[in-house]
Amino acid sequence: MNSLRRMLLAASAAAVMLATSAFAADANVAGEWDLTVETQAGAGNPHFSLKQDGNKISGTYKGMLGESPVTGTVKGNDITISFQVNAQGTDLAVSYTGTVDGASMKGTVKLGELGEGTFTGKKAG
Repeated sequence: MNSLRRMLLAASAAAVMLATSAFAADANVAGEWDLTVETQAGAGNPHFSLKQDGNKISGTYKGMLGESPVTGTVKGNDITISFQVNAQGTDLAVSYTGTVDGASMKGTVKLGELGEGTFTGKKAG
């Protein structure tokens, strides 16, 4: 009876570990992304080319603020992307913070001292 109890306990522990690791997996954000940004100053449609190595993100931003390399992280479904641009002679720190759901993402964007807005996005292709 003891060996049966141990086998059941081991099987239960293995099932819990598998379920936990499945929920803890980071979203896959590598690829091309087209976003729509809404701010008080207007709207824009930036494009991101993202690469992913574990939970680290790198890539390129192209949009109304020009072009810039980006860095960021993805933890579970939470994503953060940051970059610096020079907008009309002013250095601007831009950060996107949101959640990923398969081939879509949404969240907030902070445009340095210029304000904040929201974004939605879809994976291209």
